[in-house]
Amino acid sequence: MKYTKGSIGRIFVIKFENNDDLNVEMEKLVKKEKIRTGFFLFLGGMAQGDIVSGPKKPVIPPDPYMHSFGGDWEVFGTGSVFSGKQGPQVHIHISAGKKKKALTGCLRKNSKIFITTEAVLYELKGVNAVKEIDAATGVNMLKILPTSL
Repeated sequence: MKYTKGSIGRIFVIKFENNDDLNVEMEKLVKKEKIRTGFFLFLGGMAQGDIVSGPKKPVIPPDPYMHSFGGDWEVFGTGSVFSGKQGPQVHIHISAGKKKKALTGCLRKNSKIFITTEAVLYELKGVNAVKEIDAATGVNMLKILPTSL
């Protein structure tokens, strides 16, 4: 295990509206507000989305199992923001339910909001970590950087 510590900076309360794309809008906010590191929670409704719900087989590098859903699902989830060579990167995981069906996974694209979704984004300050591609797995992973004494 590796870790770093920091403190909470600004806090944003966000209302996503009908047909907003959760991924796109969160990335816009993070860039506009120059957030390099953060953590967020959200809940509401989603009309559609594409998720990765694990690898097809437990091998490295993983071959992701993609699943699409549509038709007004209840959702809640969490996400992180860590910067890397491409700037701030948003990573979102959701659980979605409709009637007696449930899905959980990493939200990828086509993440359209149904009616509304609420979120709270906590900016983290002083955290010494980045996102970068791990050579062994090919996965974009969190890397804790050494802290100077």
